Amino acid sequence: METKISVIIPVFNAQETIVKALDSIKNQNGAFDFEIIVVNDGSTDESVPVIERYSAENPQMKIILKSQKNGGVSAARNVGLELVTGDFIAFLDADDEWLPNKTWKQLALLRGTSPNIDLISSSRNNSKLLFPYFLDQNNLAKVTFNKLLLRNEMHPSTVVFKKTILKKTGFFDSKQRYAEDVYFFLNAAKHYDLYILGENLVIAGGGKRSFGVSGLSANLLEMKRGYQKNVRDMYQAGNISYSKYRFLRIFYRFKYFVLVLRRNYYNLK
Repeated sequence: METKISVIIPVFNAQETIVKALDSIKNQNGAFDFEIIVVNDGSTDESVPVIERYSAENPQMKIILKSQKNGGVSAARNVGLELVTGDFIAFLDADDEWLPNKTWKQLALLRGTSPNIDLISSSRNNSKLLFPYFLDQNNLAKVTFNKLLLRNEMHPSTVVFKKTILKKTGFFDSKQRYAEDVYFFLNAAKHYDLYILGENLVIAGGGKRSFGVSGLSANLLEMKRGYQKNVRDMYQAGNISYSKYRFLRIFYRFKYFVLVLRRNYYNLK
């Protein structure tokens, strides 16, 4: 029996990229039963007709299209999470692509027992892992709650996880539009085993440098506020001490200024 994987794709004005994203699922190596849940988040371009045409031309692919008023990426992913029926769940942004070996490599790790893995990410755009993450002899880096508070190295399109983690993790904060993925990962890391595979398995944003340049992450100020909101929520939930909360708020302010300087440097090059 084929393994069923539910793939959630939030779409907002992605008529130019959504076909490549869907093709990357179709071109996955291995025998998997993909349930593709595409959530149209109030697109005003031709995204919906493009998806409907693609679905008609590829009847072998199980594409479920849901539309809602624009509510942001968190609300869109939550719609998808309500509909999943697979034992494993993956996210894919509409402007990203999976490389052909992504699914079978990550599923092999999720099915294994040494180490136990509940959520597995990977590298993207040939990026290198930075401190505090280090690869072990199995080319895996352990992700912990405290590491995530300092730095997130997991992009949503790189992630596959067991559906069972939703029992304790819950869904996304539907009102949060920035650093919403980190909020989800922090909640997962409190209870489950998260890892990053040090192998490039995703092309994000066409392979271009994205953080601070394009997409939601281009708004560095809102990203900083999103991180600070996550830390505030974790403090109010009793997951971190007041002293750590204060330290992290200062840390994020410092990190924000560093990122602004770096962005300005690259823009001048």
